[in-house]
Amino acid sequence: MVDDAAEGTKPAGGGDATAATSRYGTAALIGRPNAGKSTLLNRLLAEKLAIVSEKPQTTRHRIVGILTEPRGQVVFFDTPGIHRPLHRMNRLMLQEAEAALQAADVVCLLVDAAEPFGKGDAYMLELMDRVKTPRLLLLNKIDLVKKSKLLPRIAEYAEGGRFEELIPISAATGDGAERVLDAIFARLPEGPPLYDPELLTIHPERFLVAERIREKVLEQTAQEVPFATAVLIERWEEDTAKDLVRIYASILVEREGQKKIMVGAGGSRVKAIGVAARADLEEFLEKQVFLQLHVRVEERWRENARILAELEREAMLGGSGAE
Repeated sequence: MVDDAAEGTKPAGGGDATAATSRYGTAALIGRPNAGKSTLLNRLLAEKLAIVSEKPQTTRHRIVGILTEPRGQVVFFDTPGIHRPLHRMNRLMLQEAEAALQAADVVCLLVDAAEPFGKGDAYMLELMDRVKTPRLLLLNKIDLVKKSKLLPRIAEYAEGGRFEELIPISAATGDGAERVLDAIFARLPEGPPLYDPELLTIHPERFLVAERIREKVLEQTAQEVPFATAVLIERWEEDTAKDLVRIYASILVEREGQKKIMVGAGGSRVKAIGVAARADLEEFLEKQVFLQLHVRVEERWRENARILAELEREAMLGGSGAE
């Protein structure tokens, strides 16, 4: 992580990387919502960096994860799922995904093998046809598919020769993960690392904390409410004498009705979110956490350029971190 977030962070991958790193580069994880991109990122890093939820559109920013090991360094871009944008926020999400697609040395298209091929998958293949860098097809969730149904899916995606490798994987179990890393490293250019080998990510702690709180919001809410929520860190106070951090955060919603749902009867839901989030944050930050959550109505915040810019600043406050 960046300097203000690096304490307690171990180098990803367990390698003892030095200037002798032989290969470096970037790999974009691209796919439709719920294809398993964030689960795969966490699996490859052997760390929980990206939040994970069964709800689509969980990832809203390009999440940067850095894996350094003796054979080199991969900078992963975990991208928002490709979907039809309904709000300014969603359009920005797609811009993040497309920018990662163009910037990466290797592009990995994740496909949910348990779902039938549809129009969205056809669009993803059209998108891949515009990519000039090496492309890998990762057929995910094979643990949920019978082999007799998996083989036709592999043959379907093999048509056209657009992918250099087709790799069946299960991000949830780790099956195929090492093969994915081998395929990516084989296609990276030679040279020094892009980032300090000690870094796991370039995102600041404030953003990662807000994301973990939002993960608990997603777990506790249903229907349209999760899509209309965001988390902003309002204040962050370190008490070094007590090894304690005080975090004051706002959960944004768009309507009063959503606020009532989020707060719950007698404050029960927001309290449950806070309890779950605090336990997670204490493990993540390795210190005591005082967490205060406030539910705030911001009408049409997903169309509000100021709020969206504030959320983006929170995500990238750490800067590039490049050597």
